[in-house]
Amino acid sequence: MTRTGRCLCGQVIYELTGDVIATAVCHCDHCQRQSGGAFSVNLVVHESQLAVSGTLQTYVETGEDDDGEYVNRKFCGTCGSPIVSELVQTDGVVAVKAGSLDDRSDVRPTVEVWCVDRQPWVELPGMLASVDRE
Repeated sequence: MTRTGRCLCGQVIYELTGDVIATAVCHCDHCQRQSGGAFSVNLVVHESQLAVSGTLQTYVETGEDDDGEYVNRKFCGTCGSPIVSELVQTDGVVAVKAGSLDDRSDVRPTVEVWCVDRQPWVELPGMLASVDRE
C-alpha cells in the first residue's frame, strides 16, 4: 500500500509505503498542544517506509523529567503543519500525522496512548488497547 500526504501550503510532500505498525491516538499534553486539539492521530511506521520531499523544521522535545531527547517533532517551516514525529527511544519508528494524509477516509485508530492526559470528555470506541503512558 502507498499513501501520500502534504503540508497545508504544499511545500512538503511525502510518500508512505507498506503496512503500518499501528494507527494510534496520542492524548499526551504535547500532542494536544501541537495539534491544537484533544489528541493527535498517528500512523506508526518504520522510518524506511517514509520518503519526504521539501524542508522540514525540527522541534526537539525532552521527556517529562527533562531527561534528554524524546521526540523530534518535524513540521513545515512555512505553514507550520506537523508531518512526523521521530520517536527517539524506539529506534527507527516514526509517527506520521494522519491529518496530513491526502486521503484520510480509511484511517481507523485501534490504540490510544498517554490516556493519563486524555480529556475527560473524550471517549473513543473500538480501541483494542488503551495505555496510561507510552
